[in-house]
Amino acid sequence: KLNIGVDTVQHGVEGLTYLLTESSKLMISEVEFQDSIHVLGFSDELNKLLLQLYLDNRKEIRSILGELAPKLPSYHNLEWRLDVQLASRSLRQQIKPAVTIKLHLNQNEDQTAQVLQTDPSTLLHLIQQLEQALGEMKTNHCRRIVRNMK
Repeated sequence: KLNIGVDTVQHGVEGLTYLLTESSKLMISEVEFQDSIHVLGFSDELNKLLLQLYLDNRKEIRSILGELAPKLPSYHNLEWRLDVQLASRSLRQQIKPAVTIKLHLNQNEDQTAQVLQTDPSTLLHLIQQLEQALGEMKTNHCRRIVRNMK
């Protein structure tokens, strides 16, 4: 009916879907949305229609995106134990430490437990990496990203 190729229609629909989902994710204002579609070179009438489509559907799009987001497990409790092997039959004097961690998680109101075991040096490296990641969250760049995700 449109006398247009299938690929052209498909790319148009994908582009419109991407525009609406990304705009809804970032909750951009009317002015920001108009600025972003003005660059595309559409007519003023089409720009107004796209703006109205965005304003009418952004809350519904955000709710659908929220439902599609993966439900990640959350922390509930942590138990740990330090085991040290002091000797064995073949080696009388050895020290072989191991840290055993039992991590309790909540996911969709179900509780699960993960048991992990590592040596102290790997655990210290993991702690340093996590502290570095927490430090990164305090940078302006990460704060801006987190703010735009909400």
